[in-house]
Amino acid sequence: MGIFEIEPDIGYIQAMAPKTKNDTLGIKLCGIEFANPVMAASGTFGFGDEIEDLSVVNSFGGIVLKALTLLPRQGNPPPRLVETPSGMLNSIGLQNPGVEIFLKEKAGFLKKITPRIIANIAGHSVDENVEIIRALDGVDRIEFYEINASCPNVREGGMALGSNPAVLARLVAETRKITKKKLIVKLTPNVTDIAEMAAICESEGADAISAINTLLGMAISVEKRKPLLANIVGGLSGPAIRPVGVRAVWQICSRVKIPVIGLGGIVNSRDCLEYMLAGATAVQIGTVNFIRTAVIKDILKGMKEYCKEDGIGNISEITGKARKNL
Repeated sequence: MGIFEIEPDIGYIQAMAPKTKNDTLGIKLCGIEFANPVMAASGTFGFGDEIEDLSVVNSFGGIVLKALTLLPRQGNPPPRLVETPSGMLNSIGLQNPGVEIFLKEKAGFLKKITPRIIANIAGHSVDENVEIIRALDGVDRIEFYEINASCPNVREGGMALGSNPAVLARLVAETRKITKKKLIVKLTPNVTDIAEMAAICESEGADAISAINTLLGMAISVEKRKPLLANIVGGLSGPAIRPVGVRAVWQICSRVKIPVIGLGGIVNSRDCLEYMLAGATAVQIGTVNFIRTAVIKDILKGMKEYCKEDGIGNISEITGKARKNL
């Protein structure tokens, strides 16, 4: 696509098997050990089985599965992708096979891979989110739920749930009641005070926060004189939004004590480190996976080199360091 600044191809490293907590990149998130702090963001890596090279899949510390709704969704009509300066607009609309087909055709694959598995839950209402979690709770490989309270490309659910404080509080409280698995809430940046929304999630029992999802954006064809997306508006991702994501993580970490997972515009190891210095315990990479699927390997190598050069024993030592250095 020619719009991302990615580290030079420095060669692939071997697939990373799970490491002990003493490994340079090994972290703990909500008390659960991860081989490294880098996850594949929801919607950018499918359910893992679409990627033929398992060494790439297994290089991630965790994989956030494609968003799941209770019933199958066809998503929004095309066109639904538009390239923008340093980014991309998408209006996919949560296309997915639904919970029943996932359990029959996709869940078995999760036993073949090593990363921690996070299911992204995208019900159109509080009650549907509850139903989805009930249906998935027996899948042993799923250890976390990431509640999608932030998708801008659907008329019900998503951002509609995450931008209303009272509705968000009920969403977290009701989903918290029905599962003992770890609960992450993915927040939208399209609100006045994202830190306040994070505080609501913490007070209702969330174990962690993911920030941020895409920003609302729009593109118009000057030649055709009409919107380029059939849905008119879409979610902006890519390097253009990274400063917004870093700011959001910084602000959230000043308000809550639960871990924060940073995402938005990451394309290389330096971007990951920036989020962690702002306070993130872990990070997710998304749009860059469309550019080069195996970029995760170079990211991990860059993070290891950073630790070695600076005498850092474990990557978690840098979490929030920028605040401490003020």
